[in-house]
Amino acid sequence: MAQIMAGDIRKGTTFEYKSGVYTVTEFQHVKPGKGAAFVRTTLKNVVTGQVLSDETFNPTTKLETAQVETKKMTYSYNDGEFYYFMDDEFNLTPLNHDQVEDALRYIRENDIVTVRFLYGNAFSVEPENFVELKVIEAEPGVRGNTATNVTKAAKVETGAVFQVPMFVNEGDTIRIDTRTGEYMSRV
Repeated sequence: MAQIMAGDIRKGTTFEYKSGVYTVTEFQHVKPGKGAAFVRTTLKNVVTGQVLSDETFNPTTKLETAQVETKKMTYSYNDGEFYYFMDDEFNLTPLNHDQVEDALRYIRENDIVTVRFLYGNAFSVEPENFVELKVIEAEPGVRGNTATNVTKAAKVETGAVFQVPMFVNEGDTIRIDTRTGEYMSRV
């Protein structure tokens, strides 16, 4: 089994911990003025969805990495209960809302995503790093309000709302960084 040092974990790192398999949803390397450095994390059990907040590790602690497989799949449809993803051989994999919730802000039907599997069972969906989405609702920009870093809310075709510059209008297509949820550019 491969190991990883706690000081090397990042968001998305998956490892075995407390007789379960957890993925890191948030992390912070803390170097207090006095005392030893440590890593503060929020962990999510990939199978049950249980969240452990404020788990701390010594940066030199060794953790057993979990064998996580990834597969490119296409988001097919939602039947009201499950979200279905299809692989290259036309096999459908159903996932529940909790497993796809974070990705839903960025994906539409027929979009390519990365589905993560643990021991053959799908547990999460990750959209591409950058997605292009059409703005369906945006307040009009106020003429003369061109100060730097002034933003407004814009709703995109997935139903998600992002902060965008004042010059973005309804009907525009924008590029979003899915890792941060930030507006990148107008397409």
